Amino acid sequence: MSVVAVFNQKGGVGKTTTTLNLLAALARGGKFPLGIDLDPQSHLTLSSGVRGLPSSETIYAFYSEQKPLSQIMRELPSGAHLIPAHMELFKIDSLYGRNPNITSTLKNGLTQELLPDEMIPVMIDCSPMLGVLSLNAVFAAQRLLIPVSADYLSLQGVNRLDAALKVLEKPLGKRIERRIVITRFDSRRKLAYDIYDKLQEHYGKDLCGTRIAESVSLAESPAHGKDIFAYAPHSQGAKDYDALAEELIGSGFFDPPSA
Repeated sequence: MSVVAVFNQKGGVGKTTTTLNLLAALARGGKFPLGIDLDPQSHLTLSSGVRGLPSSETIYAFYSEQKPLSQIMRELPSGAHLIPAHMELFKIDSLYGRNPNITSTLKNGLTQELLPDEMIPVMIDCSPMLGVLSLNAVFAAQRLLIPVSADYLSLQGVNRLDAALKVLEKPLGKRIERRIVITRFDSRRKLAYDIYDKLQEHYGKDLCGTRIAESVSLAESPAHGKDIFAYAPHSQGAKDYDALAEELIGSGFFDPPSA
C-alpha cells in the first residue's frame, strides 16, 4: 500500500483538482485507488458527486465512533474508491487535539485494514491548515504531492511549507519524499515560466516535469461532480493529468515502500 498526501497550506492551488483527477487517471490505468477526503470543506467529496451524507457515513465517524474505514468507503463511477468527508471534521482539533496519539489514528486505521493489499494507492486530500487532520495525513503518508499554482504568492507558500516539513521530519526520523507539481500554468504569461524555473532551481528532481495548464474544463468539472476524464475527456486538462499520472507511476511514486 502506498499512501500519498496531497498537501499545501495555501488554498486555490489545485489540491483537490489534482487529487480528484489523479485518482481517476490511476483508476483508468487499472490501479483501483482509494481517495480520502480529510478536509472539513469536503471539496473532494463534492467534486466526486457525493452529496448529502450524514456524518456517520463519512470519515468523521472513523474518528468519533472508531467506525472501520471499510464501512464508509464507496465506489465512484471512475472505478476509484472514496472515503468522504463531512463539515463535522471541524470539531476534530478541539475534541481530540490534546490526545498525544491522535496524529497516528489514520495511519493505524490504514495499516489494520489496507496494508495486506500492497497494490492499492491511497491519496489523501488534506486540509490547508496544519492541524490534527493534516498531521494525520502526513504521519500516515510515505510521500507528499504538493500542488503549486504558477504565481508569486504560491511560490512563497511552498517555500514555507518545505521549511515546516523539515521540522516535522525530526520526530519522524526521516525525510518525507515529496514531489511538487505546478498547476494553473498559463503559457501566455512569462511569470508562469519564471515560477517554474525558480522551482526547478530550488527543488530540482522533486519538481514534476508535467505542468497542469490553466483550463476552463478543470474549473468546471467539480461543479458537475465529475473528474476531467468523465467531463471533458479530450480536453487539455485530461491530457495533462494523464501525463502527470504516467510520470508519477514511471518514477515509482505510487509504488509500495520497500520494507
